[in-house]
Formats: sequence, structure tokens, C-alpha cells
Amino acid sequence: MPLQNRVDPFGEIHAVPERGLFTGNRGIIHDPDTRTLLRKRWALKAWLICACDFQGRRREPMGRNRQGGRTGWTELFFLDEPTALSAGHRPCFYCRRPRAAEFLQRFRNVAGLAGAPTPELDRRLHLERRASGGLPRRLSADALPSLPDGAMVDAGGRPFALRQGKALPWRFAGYGAALPLSALLGPPLLLVTPLTTVEVLADGYRPDWHPTAGP
Repeated sequence: MPLQNRVDPFGEIHAVPERGLFTGNRGIIHDPDTRTLLRKRWALKAWLICACDFQGRRREPMGRNRQGGRTGWTELFFLDEPTALSAGHRPCFYCRRPRAAEFLQRFRNVAGLAGAPTPELDRRLHLERRASGGLPRRLSADALPSLPDGAMVDAGGRPFALRQGKALPWRFAGYGAALPLSALLGPPLLLVTPLTTVEVLADGYRPDWHPTAGP
């Protein structure tokens, strides 16, 4: 049976067989004896996006991965980086340092906070992401074309990733065929990706996409 460790764009955690391109964590939120989630869905404000392959290290998902057999951080999995960013995570400084440094610098650029520390970025994301209590922003149809590639929107309860002027239907197994933005009109439109992350994307951060998103 699949473990409950796969994250959707809204930040909710599911039990599905697909894994995706990235892992990540929100601290320790599982019981290693049963390999099930605790009631809480985060233990830290720093929600990370990590590399699945790093220095040949191996981990037992939702097991005891710290020295001495202690409980390690809870491994979560994401289809790709736009999915993880939408859920409110950001790149890890340990296993993805260049990408994390770029993300932080672009946050400083858009926030006008030269030298702002990483905890300030995490604080803002924690206030904005839906899974930690942030309120989604309503979008007008006119706002869709101005959103950057990698942002995700909710159209009638369904997540779509925006890329190259098209909308990609999101699924755990990958993206569906690209649709014109006009296909999203009708149902209420909500911005899912935290506003801070949207601004970082607009500043030029280019996330790593799943192959189903196309070239």
C-alpha cells in the first residue's frame, strides 16, 4: 500500500503510488513505527524542496533515518518543482544550494529587502500557502496572461499550471494536454501558488518541470 507522502499543488498530502521528480520535507510529521502521518502537517516553517538523488544517500521513507535509529524528517514527494512551489515549499540549501541561493536572491529583489535572511522568506511563505492557513487570492480573467510560467491556479477546484501562455491540467501522474487560457474561464479562479513565489517566478526563477509538461 502506498505511503501517505505525495503532495498536490494545494499542499495536501495523499497516498498514491506515483513519486515524481523531487522530495522534500516540513520537519518530522510521521510515526516511524507505523509509517503513517501524525495529525499535524508541518513541524517547521521551512518547507523544503530536495533532490531525490544526493551523494548516493539512501533513506527509508517515513522510517528512522537519523543517527542512532531516531526519527528523521518526513520524506514528501512532488511531481515537479512547480507543484512543490505551489504547495508552498522552496529549494533546500543543503542539497540544492545554487537553486536555493537564486530563489532567496530573487525574493530579496522583489521584496526590496537586500540581505534578508532565509527565515524571513519562510515566514512569508508560511503566511501565504494554503496548507498552512493562507487564504487563496481571487483572480480575474484579465490577470491570467500576466502570471509567470510555473504559477498554478485553481479553476473550479482543479489545479492548472501556467506555461508559455497555456494551461496544463495537473495530475499525480503528470500534466494533461495544454489548453488555451480561455478554457479556464467560467468557474471561479484562484491563485494557488503563494504570492511571494509568484513574484520570484516573475523575477526570472525557472522551475524544473516534469517531462509531461513538454519541451
